[in-house]
Amino acid sequence: MNKFTIFLLLIGCLLGLQTSARSESGLQYPLASAASEDGTIYIADRNLPGIWKLSAGKLSIYYQGSKQFRTPLNAVRCLAIDSKGGLYAGDSATREVYRFDASAKPEPLTGGAIGIPMSLAFASTGELFVADLESQSIYLVNLGERKAAVYVNTPAPRGVAVDGQGRLLTLCNLKQPILRWSDKKSEVLVEDRIFEFANQMVVDAEGNAYVSDGYAKAIWKIPNAGKPIKLFSGEPLKNPVGLSRQKDRLLIADPHQKQIYALVLASPTKLEKLIP
Repeated sequence: MNKFTIFLLLIGCLLGLQTSARSESGLQYPLASAASEDGTIYIADRNLPGIWKLSAGKLSIYYQGSKQFRTPLNAVRCLAIDSKGGLYAGDSATREVYRFDASAKPEPLTGGAIGIPMSLAFASTGELFVADLESQSIYLVNLGERKAAVYVNTPAPRGVAVDGQGRLLTLCNLKQPILRWSDKKSEVLVEDRIFEFANQMVVDAEGNAYVSDGYAKAIWKIPNAGKPIKLFSGEPLKNPVGLSRQKDRLLIADPHQKQIYALVLASPTKLEKLIP
């Protein structure tokens, strides 16, 4: 064995130790989460990079991405789970949306058609809406054909959600930050620019929308009929980004706290830490 081979082996060992230490240290920069029906929570971690799995209170790596740019999940930003429990992830490093198979292998769905996927939501027809910040568009992905096409154009979309009537809601940080779409025609749900910096949005069974506001350190509620209110604000939130729903509670990803919080909608006065 020559000196160059030994050198390469040593470098490999050091990189392996660094990866192990990084992985075992827990969440690095969580940006999004998604909960399955069995209670499992998946967490997109931009700096892992990859996806964590939280099950029965235990955190483990579901998918470990590479630190090399333009490799799958190097810049994972958003997650969603379909009606069958399948996990999907949006990744800006490869300009792609992935579906994970039974062995946790990511399968590309759009051929690199998406620029910066910020949010995912399933249409009532089973297709997938993707908010693309780069193209300022909402894409609709035909999962069977693995093709993506622009559904509507809307300025700087950061979040998408679908209500109980199958209508698309979009979120941005400009005037008229929340729009609701029917047959590709929009109506304004929120007129004024009330959010300091909106990140993601979800909708509950009654049609109420919820928005994470990073700069305001707050979670907003936009009632189906009524004015927006701050549902929760202040400590321990530092920069709430990811927002998803797990039955009767919201899951909030805060990268500055390296934590996922749960907020019970029936009594939104206290946050519960989910990461040990």
